[in-house]
Amino acid sequence: MKKLLLSTTAVYMGLLGLGFIFAPREIGIGAVPADAPAALIAYLRVFGSTFLGIAVLNWTARNAEPSTARQAIILGNIVGFSVGPALDVWGLLSGARQLAVVFGLIHLLIASAFIWAWRASRSISTS
Repeated sequence: MKKLLLSTTAVYMGLLGLGFIFAPREIGIGAVPADAPAALIAYLRVFGSTFLGIAVLNWTARNAEPSTARQAIILGNIVGFSVGPALDVWGLLSGARQLAVVFGLIHLLIASAFIWAWRASRSISTS
């Protein structure tokens, strides 16, 4: 389960990262104007690099044996994918694009899967 979850989120985050770096206007459709200032585009590309970093972290951890480091990676994913839906709701309440609902649901499902994986490994280690 963890291997599939880490692999899937690595690909997802990798695609988001590449999208933010190479096609920030397209990935931000409805949120990024066609005539966006260069500073905004540069700012979005920085997010892309962070997403790529998380993708590499998840990809390299997918085959790792249970360890404190792998638990930290899973916990980091829980935080990241849990805060996302909360920010999507906040954005929707402040007038964000409706597409935020889709990403909010995706991130909530991913967060739930990471929470399940984290709890499962904690119950095994305490048995």
